[in-house]
Amino acid sequence: MNIAKHIKKHLNNDNLHHAYLIEGQREEIVPEILKFVESLGIDPVGNSDVTVVSIDTFAIEDARNLKSYGTEKGLTALKRIFIISANSFLLEAQNTMLKMFEEPIENTHFFVITPDANALLKTLVSRFYFISAKPDLLPEVAEKFISMPLQKRIDFLKELLVEAEEEDEDGNEIVVLDSARSKAIKFLNVLELVLHKKIFIQGKENRPHENPSVLIPFRQIFKVREFLRMPGSSTKTLMESVALVVPNF
Repeated sequence: MNIAKHIKKHLNNDNLHHAYLIEGQREEIVPEILKFVESLGIDPVGNSDVTVVSIDTFAIEDARNLKSYGTEKGLTALKRIFIISANSFLLEAQNTMLKMFEEPIENTHFFVITPDANALLKTLVSRFYFISAKPDLLPEVAEKFISMPLQKRIDFLKELLVEAEEEDEDGNEIVVLDSARSKAIKFLNVLELVLHKKIFIQGKENRPHENPSVLIPFRQIFKVREFLRMPGSSTKTLMESVALVVPNF
């Protein structure tokens, strides 16, 4: 997928929606949104009317701040732009955002970027112009994983779950950009697709009503993915439970 072209065809300079929800990888999407902002005649660099926030978890305090900033008047006659990207949006934050995106705010436009729109409340998603810009999934890593013996799977997960961090603009604080939890969910999505192909498409003899055990890894992936979205759960323990039940190919 050409991310730039895909996003551009949804954005109309003359009829800009007040709130966009874009599903995909922020590393690819945020630069394209900034280019679009420039095409509106707005300089995104050093402009107080352009706010860019990239964090791992969007919490209720972040939602309250966004709500407060969003209702303030801009310093120029041009539009105010908010570009918010996060790997996960906590339930309390989503509930706070619901009313905010219900009605347009004059000359104010929001671009919210998430890797998985299915993790958001359907009522919240319905308030946005939704664009899916998910990249094509690469199955090679998951295929390699299911061919490994157990210990190598555990070692693989240890490397996979290293968090991506960077210092904030002032160099005073380390900001997590991609958490172990987010990386785990992305990997599980790919692993599930690869297993489905291996078990049900290539191995056509595996029919659930004849061999219920073939469903065990899928049930475990589903449960782990749900638990990973709960604050306080152990990403390492949950992912190791998947390594234990996934069959070897």
